[in-house]
Amino acid sequence: MTVPTRIRTSAKAVVLHEGSVLLTRNLWNGREVHFLPGGGQETGELLPDALRREVHEETGLTVRVGPLLWVLEGWTEGPEVLTSENFHRVEVVFLCTVEGSAELLGGTEQDIDQIGLDWVPLEKITSLGTLSPRYRAHMAPLVSGAVPRAAYLERTS
Repeated sequence: MTVPTRIRTSAKAVVLHEGSVLLTRNLWNGREVHFLPGGGQETGELLPDALRREVHEETGLTVRVGPLLWVLEGWTEGPEVLTSENFHRVEVVFLCTVEGSAELLGGTEQDIDQIGLDWVPLEKITSLGTLSPRYRAHMAPLVSGAVPRAAYLERTS
C-alpha cells in the first residue's frame, strides 16, 4: 500500500544578539521545550521571506537573514510508521541578526504551543536540555564567535 506523503519545508532562525540566541519556549507533548523561531514556507514564498515573516509573527522582531547553517530532514515519526499520511519535514536553518530593537515584544501569530520567548546566553546552549541535541551540538562554535560550517542533518527520530 502506498501512503501519500506531504513534504513540509520550513525556515528556521538562529537569531544572535549580544552573546545570546533567541529561542521560543513551547509546551510540546506535555513538557517544556525550546525551538528555533521560524516556520512553514508558503507557496510562492522564498525561504528568507518565509523566515522573516515567521520570526516576526512569533516574536515581533525584524531579522536580517544571513548565511545558511543547516538543512535538517526527516519524518515526524519514523519513516516506517504507516499512517493515513506520511509527514516529511525539511527545515532550512539560517544565521540571523536583529534589525532595530531586540526587545521581546511577542508576536501577533504565535504557534499554538508557544508559551514564551527566551534569549539564552550562547555559553549555556550546549547544556540546554530543552533544545534538540542536533542543534545544541552544531551551535557550539557560536560560543567562540565562529560561524558553524553548513551541514546536512538527517533526523534519526
